[in-house]
Amino acid sequence: MAAVCLSILLALLDYAIANVALPDIAADLRTTASETIWVVNAYQLSSIVSLLPLAAVGAWLGYARLCVIGVILFMVSSVGCAMAPTLLVLALARAVQGLGAACMLGVNTALIRFIYPKKELGRGISLNMLMVGLGLALGPSVAGVVLAFTTWPWLFWINIPFGAVALFLAQTSLPRSQPRSEMPDPLCALLCIVGLGALGLGGDGFAHGNNVLSNIALLAGGVAATVTLVRHEADLAQPILPVDLLRGGGFRVAFATGLLGYIASNFFLISLPFSLNQHFGWSATATGLLMTSWAAGLILSTNVTKRLADRIAAGKMSSAGLLMTAAGFVAFRFLPAAPGAFDIAWRIAVAGFGFGVFQVPNNRAMMLSAPAGREGGASGMVQVARQGGQTLGAMAVALTLRLVQTDGTMTCVDGGILFAVTAALVSASRLLGVGRARMAG
Repeated sequence: MAAVCLSILLALLDYAIANVALPDIAADLRTTASETIWVVNAYQLSSIVSLLPLAAVGAWLGYARLCVIGVILFMVSSVGCAMAPTLLVLALARAVQGLGAACMLGVNTALIRFIYPKKELGRGISLNMLMVGLGLALGPSVAGVVLAFTTWPWLFWINIPFGAVALFLAQTSLPRSQPRSEMPDPLCALLCIVGLGALGLGGDGFAHGNNVLSNIALLAGGVAATVTLVRHEADLAQPILPVDLLRGGGFRVAFATGLLGYIASNFFLISLPFSLNQHFGWSATATGLLMTSWAAGLILSTNVTKRLADRIAAGKMSSAGLLMTAAGFVAFRFLPAAPGAFDIAWRIAVAGFGFGVFQVPNNRAMMLSAPAGREGGASGMVQVARQGGQTLGAMAVALTLRLVQTDGTMTCVDGGILFAVTAALVSASRLLGVGRARMAG
């Protein structure tokens, strides 16, 4: 489990750590701030489009072996990032880092499924969530400390010793699952990458008001590639895009709940810096410190989820967590005109705490709803719900801020409330199914 935790921490810490260094990178590589955003986008885009193909590769090669490959890719690309002479080279190296992160993140829930017995799976996923919270919380702080003493390339050099420890643990301790006999279809993998990539780029272009025709072309191409992929894989037992898992009611509800929940969180989190800075007048430094309250709430929630996630139904616990998240958003919405730091921090922490309470039992439900032998596809879909929801939430924020000129940040908070409550209702629908089953019995 230490190997899984360290690989998760590496992937998430490096995603958060690069954001802080963007101004220094822009100055050092003599490029503009907008162009430097590709340091973040290249990582995120390569990660999300490769998650499902790599999860399928993990089922074929073995989940432990793919995690090892991911750590090696991450270390090699970190060297490339640290030595990059231009923004193009840096962006390409970050794209390879995203592939390494996808190798690790795409199979981490499947590995936890093999590490923990079924009755304790919630404890393992809770520990996973603790690492997510630590990565989010430590990223800006670690970046600040490193940049205070040295230059931005060291943000990537520090991955080498941590990666070496993760590599040793992964090679010596991760459980070896029975690999699949059939190799994933390369054409299907290509269609999946093209489809998800085109949909993401087209949707992002619409959200930012870019060229309409090119965005329509991207969306049309993404839909065509995705439909072709689904039809091509209709009769396969192990599809790369495992839409067949969504036929199961429990898996479908858990996936929809996760997707809606992450849209809600990004509606709030991405608009939060603008809200604190423009609406309430807090500095960038103070805003960064206040935003760590979310990660603090997430970390604190693991004390609850590790004890209760295996004992309380996901329909009850996830719904309660999402309603708590919505309550935190509502409390933030009604902040006084000149709030103090504590006034802001406890509201963000309550929302983060509720979000942690929601995630663990919902992810557990997704993994246990999948048939035996489909752990890789289910693990990939857990990450698709997370990154897909985050991506859609980011697009929604960009669109809202573009269309709502007055008080757009608070409109985003309203969107977060709406999606959190909707996700809670979807999650609670599982309780109706339990009630019907008891009546039938």
